[in-house]
Amino acid sequence: MHPTLNIAVKAARRAGQVINRAGLDLSQIKVSVKQQNDFVTEVDRTAEAVIIDTIREAYPEHGILAEESGAAGDSEYQWIIDPLDGTTNFIHGFPQYAVSIAMAHRGVLSHGVVFDPSRNELFTASKGAGAYLNEKRIRVSRRAKLEESLIGTGFPYRAFEHVDAYLAILKDMMRKSAGVRRPGSAALDLAYVASGRLDGFWEFGLSPWDMAAGTLLITEAGGLAGDLSGESAHMTTGNIIAGSPKIFSQLLQAIAPHLTPTLRA
Repeated sequence: MHPTLNIAVKAARRAGQVINRAGLDLSQIKVSVKQQNDFVTEVDRTAEAVIIDTIREAYPEHGILAEESGAAGDSEYQWIIDPLDGTTNFIHGFPQYAVSIAMAHRGVLSHGVVFDPSRNELFTASKGAGAYLNEKRIRVSRRAKLEESLIGTGFPYRAFEHVDAYLAILKDMMRKSAGVRRPGSAALDLAYVASGRLDGFWEFGLSPWDMAAGTLLITEAGGLAGDLSGESAHMTTGNIIAGSPKIFSQLLQAIAPHLTPTLRA
């Protein structure tokens, strides 16, 4: 394992310990509302602090982009962190949430970790070195037809202006695919695409920390991830389509008729 990836794994596991301890008594957790349908707890903040401290021990000069504390530092190396992706699930005791950590060098994703502390599942990837689940190599699914595929998604809470387009796509996808799932953690959804548990995924209005590690996992597992036009601007637009190469192209075709001019931009 690359030394930098090893630090990311160390940070993710430390954050996972924080999350698992807090999960033993959810009634004691203080919850704040950042905006509608967007919650934060002291667990998010503590887990993020643990991650940042672990990274800074090894790489004090590196930059940070984290969900709760924002951007810090000026470096060609940047760590992109979501300490608890799926906070709403966590505070309800619904075991679908994860720690997501990625490192980019000059804007290119180089290392990524998605850690599911409730299942002790560790997804890792380094650019050019493949993707792994608990040290076993993973690949995207081999299904070739959308009608045979299980597709993941996320509701557009942060992009509510696109809800009509989203609902039209959802209706179409329910008809054209084998099934649609909305578990509530984009980082884990993308990791599931990388490991073949989902054949594809789409969502609007995500943030870089939701997608960074998962995107690298998918590409290193032989899949594709892009914006709604199939280009590589998803980290900027926040709108993403991902899947195995054949399902990725079919998702693009299925979604395209429903895109508004704003979503096409």
